[in-house]
Amino acid sequence: MVKYQSDTLDHIFSALSDPTRRAILARLALGETTVSELAEPFDMSLPAVSKHLKVLEGVGLLVRERQGRLHLCQIDGAPMREAANWIGRYRRFWDTQLDSLADYLERSNTNNRKNPSGGKNG
Repeated sequence: MVKYQSDTLDHIFSALSDPTRRAILARLALGETTVSELAEPFDMSLPAVSKHLKVLEGVGLLVRERQGRLHLCQIDGAPMREAANWIGRYRRFWDTQLDSLADYLERSNTNNRKNPSGGKNG
């Protein structure tokens, strides 16, 4: 189970690592659109954009539906939730660590203000 989840997350994060694919997802977050409309803002060929769409579709972030000659695309948030949950577990860990560090630094600063010589008699 862990290996499957790890592989899935690897593919999701790999898909999200590309700025073009993130831009496509940002556009899809606004609602369903055609492949041609998705390709419009990019300075690349339609086949190149289609390759990006296939990567997103492969990890489940994009759902494509064919209506005649039109290919309609929409975002699917389920894989993103899986990635967000994984990040969330580590976020809690780092929040706790950083809170502990902040407490330590605050105590150190308070002690230094009380004893400006740093505890040395000099």
